[in-house]
Amino acid sequence: MQNNYLIPANAKKSQYYLGLFTLMELIMVGCAALWLILILLFVHLSNGLLFLLLAFLPPLVVAFLVFPVPYYHNVLQLLVNIGSFYKNRRQYYWKGWSKDEGFTTADE
Repeated sequence: MQNNYLIPANAKKSQYYLGLFTLMELIMVGCAALWLILILLFVHLSNGLLFLLLAFLPPLVVAFLVFPVPYYHNVLQLLVNIGSFYKNRRQYYWKGWSKDEGFTTADE
């Protein structure tokens, strides 16, 4: 059997930077990395464990958001899809077998 597909399985991957990130995700990762570098350069780490956790919090959140998830691009895209599902109004128009088509039954 010969596989004659029109579109290769990795076609979408070629639209991403480094095969993984969109431009917005790269900007988010860059900002989080810059935040961490600036905090670690200009503030003494002797302020305690709480300060260290606050310094690493933005990069950890961004890393969680750009983490790949099956059937979605990443966690950020999954959260966007969940939000749009609950936020957008949906209307379903019934069209099916039980719709009254004007036929009468023998009882009528």
